[in-house]
Amino acid sequence: MLAEALQNRSIEVDRPLDVSALRRLFPEGVQDIWLEIGFGGGEHLVWQAEHNPRVGIVGAEPYLNGVVSAMDALISRGLAGRVRFHADDVLALLRGLPPECLSRAFMLFPDPWPKKRHRERRLFSAHLLDKLAPLLRPGAEFRFASDIDDYAEAAIEAVRAHPAFDIAHVFATANRDVLPDWPVTRYEEKARREGRGATFLVLQRAG
Repeated sequence: MLAEALQNRSIEVDRPLDVSALRRLFPEGVQDIWLEIGFGGGEHLVWQAEHNPRVGIVGAEPYLNGVVSAMDALISRGLAGRVRFHADDVLALLRGLPPECLSRAFMLFPDPWPKKRHRERRLFSAHLLDKLAPLLRPGAEFRFASDIDDYAEAAIEAVRAHPAFDIAHVFATANRDVLPDWPVTRYEEKARREGRGATFLVLQRAG
């Protein structure tokens, strides 16, 4: 049942989707489409689906265990119809989505690649912003979080240098309740246990 549900709820981008084709993947009551990049075990994605009944969510996660965990939780809560999965490289997904189809996006606690020689592998970059910007409606939010200080600093610098985005909010763990619709994930809890705070960044699509 789970394997069949995953197959039926995968989003295929072997050819670019237009807005109508993307909309047909979701129930009629869906008014907005959100994207979560690298949703891990899926607890944030599931929370957002549960608390935003008029939103359809595209979840991109290359690790099958995370996709299965999220799908299982969505099925048990009756939410699976409003979520579509891309279990592969998110850049391929971004190339296949139509312009201005997203009203919100998330990237929470991505792989930090902490060694200096590996930092070019970090997903949050000017290149990612270039690919994501055309897909976000003007005024749409892109939320990012990291518990690695130099990753957060690099992200802020990339946003400040990018013409398509403005910084709407920056806050730390101590001010975690600034946005009540930003639930705590297992990665954030792990960082707290290990004595690390996090930086939370809300970008807004300019224009």
